[in-house]
Amino acid sequence: MVDWIKAARLRTLPLSLSGIIMGAFIAKWRLYREGGIWDWRIFALALLVTLLYQILSNYANDYGDGVKGTDAKRINEAESRAVASGKITAKQMKNAVIIFSVLSFVATIGLLYVAFFPDFMNEFYTFVGLGVACILAAIGYTVGKKPYGYMGLGDLFVFVFFGLVSVCGSYFLFTKTFSWDMLLPGTAIGMMSMAVLNLNNMRDIESDRLSGKNSLALRIGFKNAMIYEMILLQLPLILILVFLGVNGFIQAQNYYVFIVMILLLPLMKLRRNIMTVKEPKELDQYLKQVGIMTFMMAVLTAFGLNFFN
Repeated sequence: MVDWIKAARLRTLPLSLSGIIMGAFIAKWRLYREGGIWDWRIFALALLVTLLYQILSNYANDYGDGVKGTDAKRINEAESRAVASGKITAKQMKNAVIIFSVLSFVATIGLLYVAFFPDFMNEFYTFVGLGVACILAAIGYTVGKKPYGYMGLGDLFVFVFFGLVSVCGSYFLFTKTFSWDMLLPGTAIGMMSMAVLNLNNMRDIESDRLSGKNSLALRIGFKNAMIYEMILLQLPLILILVFLGVNGFIQAQNYYVFIVMILLLPLMKLRRNIMTVKEPKELDQYLKQVGIMTFMMAVLTAFGLNFFN
């Protein structure tokens, strides 16, 4: 059981929850202003679905990298995965991927039933397709003949699914509408998620080179990947600031809503610390920190909108 828990990589879970929290509580703030109803059941089920997707993705990555021999070439022993180390067999992990794919689909149907049935059937079927796409994306990062993670497309998929789909999709579950300004927090969460993936790929750049995993970090080189990382960590708070600005909080002088900006200093320190790293393996310690920063960004934005407004 311990090996399965380790393979689930629990430290990645706060990152996956960030988009749901951001989208759901922006929806709660907007529905409250308009006299609508915020359904806590949708929020609870959305969290469950997201957790299942994340565990599915982590198991699929462990399986895919394990059978391809990528993990066996990792320099960082702390990141030794279950299949590569022999703690869990490839067959057992493949079965776990199948089981979590089914569980994810069933939970997705339950979520969409509560959110859309019976008055929004077109939206129900559309989101069923989106749910299937999320499951396939979770598996396809390392599994299959042409996994997109091995072609340098991981950053794009993380941006779309962890950012735009997670934030804008969860917002739509509650409001049944799309608002263009949701692209701002969606992009912010997406960029922070890309920052985590890029750090991971920078850390593994040499082992990925040996295994033929052509991540974006490997394609552009360590130095350029570091510049890319700084951009990814610089822009999200600016995007959140713009979101709050276009919604009139500056004009209304409701400055308590800007509580999320207290992350400015810790993010500056985090960027500075990452920039001093010379050995890729030293980046591992910052993966969890960026994930927590992303989670706090979502929580503080939600808190500011719903308790100070």
